[in-house]
Amino acid sequence: MVTFVGAGSGAADLITVRGKEKLEQAGQVIYAGSLVNPQLLSYCKEGCRIFDSAKMTLEEVIARIEEAQEDGLDTVRLHTGDSSLYGAVREQMEELDKRGILYEVVPGVSSFCGAAASLQMEYTLPGVSQSVILTRMAGRTPVPERESLSSLASHQATMVLFLSAGMLEQVTEELEKGGYSPDTPAAIVYKATWPDEKQVICTVETLAQCAAREGINKTALIIVGEAVRPERYGRSKLYDPSFTTGYRKGTGKEEQ
Repeated sequence: MVTFVGAGSGAADLITVRGKEKLEQAGQVIYAGSLVNPQLLSYCKEGCRIFDSAKMTLEEVIARIEEAQEDGLDTVRLHTGDSSLYGAVREQMEELDKRGILYEVVPGVSSFCGAAASLQMEYTLPGVSQSVILTRMAGRTPVPERESLSSLASHQATMVLFLSAGMLEQVTEELEKGGYSPDTPAAIVYKATWPDEKQVICTVETLAQCAAREGINKTALIIVGEAVRPERYGRSKLYDPSFTTGYRKGTGKEEQ
């Protein structure tokens, strides 16, 4: 059996209980060493085979899994954040399907959740934004034209950009092309929830300048939109005394 485990956003204690248990039981762990906190490996039992996939190809990863299967060992494939986001996980599953190797998935806390927690912000504020767009700037991995940054920026929703910290001048250009004003609030969160986390509050116009000042060019999320630093927002209807829900009767007099 292979278990794909989301390692969480960075801090070792932000892995799920189920993910930690799978690490403790595994006979082999293949982890994304360039991004996963190595402290998580302390949960592995003595004698566990441990491999860093940052130095491996897909074919080498699958070969290690096959070896473990032959030896009767379960494998944990430990991905950063949640494996469903930029995890290159589907291609691994297809190779396992070809070989008849069973697998399961344990979700993890994505870095975009960790970044919001660190900034103490809410992505979906009433009257400001009710949508979050998770995307990336086109780089060596292309982005479909219909998902270009400028096209998505036209929605003026809250945006979270992965894998884009090294291209911030282009990011600013695309965001402004899509309709964001230069003074739109933005944030850069480097290694969210790690001990060496950095937070930078800036604007769309100053993204590249602020990142350069802090020496940030990778392993960071870019968050854009009024929700970063809202001037005003609406109160939640759910907790408004005037609002009737399935659990309580409202007064009918809406709070101003």
